[in-house]
Amino acid sequence: MSRRSGTPWWRHRSILMAVAAIAVLALVLQACTSGGTSDSASADEINTRRETAGLQPLSDDQLLAAGMTYLPSGEHDPYIMLASGGQSGQMFVIGVPSMRILKEVAVFTPEPWQGWGYGNKSTEEILAAGNIDGNEVSWADTHHPAISETGGEYDGEFVFINDKANARVAVIDLRDFEVKQIIKNPIAIVDHGGTKVTPDTDWVIQGGQYATPHGWEYAPIETYESEYKGMVTFWKFDRASGRVLEDQSFAMELPPYWQDLCDAGKLVSEGWVFCGSFNTELATGAGEDGSGEHFEAGASARDRDYLHVINLDKAVELAQAGNTFDVNGFPVIGLQTSIDEGLLYFVPEPKSPHGSDVAPKGDYIVVSGKLDPHVTIYSFEKMMEAIADENWELDPYGVPVLDFDSVMEAQVEVGLGPLHTEFDADGYAYTSIFLDSTVAKWSLGGDNYRGDDGWKLEGTLPVQYNIGHLVTAEGDTVSPDGGYLVALNKWSIDRFFPPGPLLPQNLQLVDISQPNDANPETGGMQVLYDMPLGMGEPHYAQIIKADKLNVFETYPEIGWDPGTMSVDPNAPVAGNERIERNGDTVEIWMTAVRSHFTPDHVNIKQGDHVIWHITNIDTSFDATHGFAVPGYNINLSLEPGETATVEFEATMNGTFPFYCTEFCSALHLEMAGYFLIEPTS
Repeated sequence: MSRRSGTPWWRHRSILMAVAAIAVLALVLQACTSGGTSDSASADEINTRRETAGLQPLSDDQLLAAGMTYLPSGEHDPYIMLASGGQSGQMFVIGVPSMRILKEVAVFTPEPWQGWGYGNKSTEEILAAGNIDGNEVSWADTHHPAISETGGEYDGEFVFINDKANARVAVIDLRDFEVKQIIKNPIAIVDHGGTKVTPDTDWVIQGGQYATPHGWEYAPIETYESEYKGMVTFWKFDRASGRVLEDQSFAMELPPYWQDLCDAGKLVSEGWVFCGSFNTELATGAGEDGSGEHFEAGASARDRDYLHVINLDKAVELAQAGNTFDVNGFPVIGLQTSIDEGLLYFVPEPKSPHGSDVAPKGDYIVVSGKLDPHVTIYSFEKMMEAIADENWELDPYGVPVLDFDSVMEAQVEVGLGPLHTEFDADGYAYTSIFLDSTVAKWSLGGDNYRGDDGWKLEGTLPVQYNIGHLVTAEGDTVSPDGGYLVALNKWSIDRFFPPGPLLPQNLQLVDISQPNDANPETGGMQVLYDMPLGMGEPHYAQIIKADKLNVFETYPEIGWDPGTMSVDPNAPVAGNERIERNGDTVEIWMTAVRSHFTPDHVNIKQGDHVIWHITNIDTSFDATHGFAVPGYNINLSLEPGETATVEFEATMNGTFPFYCTEFCSALHLEMAGYFLIEPTS
């Protein structure tokens, strides 16, 4: 059933769960019975089977949870979660509710299975665009994926993700789930507040984090207050080309507070951007001699930090008019210009906040301070009134600070260590509580939500353990789905077998479809599944309806270059395979098809410059071929129809069998050839 018409499917979950509970009994028994023919089984019979297999018995709730997450072979998940890969530098594609990992998308880090950065000229060029002052950077800390939007709704066309460690942004095309562009921010060396998008994906927002001098140039820490700067960058995105237009992008200079996660306004607040910040104390650490305060104390001394409120529409006008200065050739709107032109305002927020979250209607902005037990809700309408009335004081840099009481709409006490908030379709909000290790469900008030029944805690759900971000189905769009929530927990401790001291993260799937009175203590929330993930730290995620994704099953035409998303006119095709020699340059046009390469002998001389084009001319679904050359660090993944080019110097002589790395057919081992390099002397 479409969620855009009629009754949303998850409103019938109480019926579905009962049906699923009956179904899972039969499925579990069938899976546990060797050669059995029983069509159904009781919970007692299932638990007897489990105990025989050395497993613990399941309660009725656990059997229900199993029924809500089990997908028979061939049934697809209705939702897809795109999660950051943390220190892996990649992004995960996960089905919901099955919580099955479908793919690890190679982003900032070389990845051999996908041939990402292992000889493929196109991928090597994309990765090289992220190098810093000529230095190769082969790791990243991916944090915040953001799915492209149209009218504030996910459209399933692109996803953006940032690298906190090196202030980079990647563009991923969701037709083939491959990176098309990596951009290094020229004015910042580190960021955290990326990569939320504006409601029509005109702009990709990259907030900063730790202040540095412009262009991360050297300046003594003693000059922090004058020479160190904060920043936020707005990257112009062109949907037609699927690329960020660097020459139409710009940044804003900010005070040297530590800017954090941003969110774009929507509907009534569209055209504005809201960024959290901390260290408004301007702390500089304990120093080499230890005479000062460590940042954990110095950056948490004040009761208030500042929510940054930015008029993006007006900032765009000023940037396009040239009211900027250059840092490494990149246009930056100066802080004083932002003040004079009314681009930037601050709002006091509870200390040590982590981000800001805009409610579905765009009318409220929710902020959580990690050292305050409340979520604080601000009214956008009241902000605009305070700006019009000039109801403000000035911070030390001259930025207007709006009066807290005049813009605050409500506060809800939710627990110790609140971090991030997302929303459902029924006017409820869900906040991650780090110290209490819970998810807090609370109600939005006002005319657009639950009216007089709002602004109160509805229940809390324990999660395991120390939750960071959380995500609900389409929960930061103008029309959230509800139904599911995933808690991205930092610790797992006793949840899984410990594979050494480094434990996996725990992604917990939570059912949020039930009414509050289904379990008043938890507000109806129920944990369905614990998913270990030991391939990096999933920092943040977004969940999109699977039917919004229009994914290629094979590339549209033979000779397709994923880098340009078009046919390469120089691509090898059947019948034009050949080897051409021009002096010490050897160029090869090769095709791959089950189960051979053409040609399968390549003879060159040591020292030759090799340009090797390969096309997978198979067009069957999932007919992927690999191409590996031992000793030369070359491994390609060629999906159906794809072409790729490898370019290298033949520095070693010898006999090098090349072969297909993807088990593609019964004669896979025979899909091979010889690369023969004759010594020069």
